[in-house]
Amino acid sequence: MNDVTAEAAQGLGGYGLGIMDGLATASRGRSRCINAENPTGDKAVAAQTASKLGPSRKGTPCLGSVPAGESVTLMDVDGPAVIRHIWMTVTDKTSPTGPNVLRNLILEFYWDGEETPSVLCPIGDFFCCGHAQDCRVNSMPIMVAPNRGFNCYFAMPFEHAKIVLRNDHNEDVPAFFYQIDYTEYDALPADAMRFHAQWRRERVTKEQQDYTILDNVRGQGTYVGTYLALTALESRWWGEGEVKFYLDGDTDFPTITSTGTEDYFGGAWSFADFDENHRMHEQTYCAPFVGFPFRSQNLVGRESDYWDQATPVTRGLYRWHIPDPIYFEDDLRVTIQQIGADETGLFERSDDVASVAYWYQREPHAPFAPIGGRRFRQPR
Repeated sequence: MNDVTAEAAQGLGGYGLGIMDGLATASRGRSRCINAENPTGDKAVAAQTASKLGPSRKGTPCLGSVPAGESVTLMDVDGPAVIRHIWMTVTDKTSPTGPNVLRNLILEFYWDGEETPSVLCPIGDFFCCGHAQDCRVNSMPIMVAPNRGFNCYFAMPFEHAKIVLRNDHNEDVPAFFYQIDYTEYDALPADAMRFHAQWRRERVTKEQQDYTILDNVRGQGTYVGTYLALTALESRWWGEGEVKFYLDGDTDFPTITSTGTEDYFGGAWSFADFDENHRMHEQTYCAPFVGFPFRSQNLVGRESDYWDQATPVTRGLYRWHIPDPIYFEDDLRVTIQQIGADETGLFERSDDVASVAYWYQREPHAPFAPIGGRRFRQPR
């Protein structure tokens, strides 16, 4: 174990059944924290700045502003260490003309001095709040509490960690709050992999062509989660598409497939509930490893009646492969079919699909495609 305790090594992988037991055992780990009150995470240097209440009295609880077009380094520290928890919060709009903050603040995570990020994702989508709209999420690795209390509990080992917040919003973003809790160790296990997350979008998918959630992954790793932000561009039921995992040389056909979209995200029968008039409604829900936390047909937070018009139905769904990880040795590709159902049966359809794939792998990773500009990321 390279001088790493059993409890620490267990924590790298996520949620073993005995993880709570490890809290009662002796550990050589050292707890550290980075936020605006202690941007370096050094020992005994937090909470030094003053406020009107006096010295060391909540002087710097947040970043005062992140200017448009600029980046801020939130974390730049040496390990060996493991990030245990990330918390962030920010406004969802800066003005009537700046509503899409959650799609325009971009998170970039760099491990061990790499030149391209292992995490590249809008902040909202990373925390399962797509469409630039926040919602409550109550799952094991991602939890969003009122209001926009973004929490991530994925373990993230590193020898060096650099986390950057890039403001690609059209306006300055004020008052960005964050905290990154991590544990220092004398060494990491030799097989400790690095955490990755990648955002993608197709504004209009092509009929009879599966949407790609993830590809171009080479080497050994573990796929641990999917977030889907779907905007329906056609009527009728949207969720017959199967999620497919192509593992270790699979070409024409995958090794693993689901039986439908709502099936993959843990639901059944179109998430259907019926009212007293026998009209069907989709039910949202949150559970530890599967969820459908968001469904909306109207833009939220607009200050003009002109913008408060009906929009296509938007949905957000998550699935965590924590108790059922997808292991791969050489390569991985993940796709989802765009198939719906109407009065005549199954049909091929086109929708607006965005996604986040979450996985661990041994570095190096293949560089990600560009995330696209504001117009490309803008929700419908």
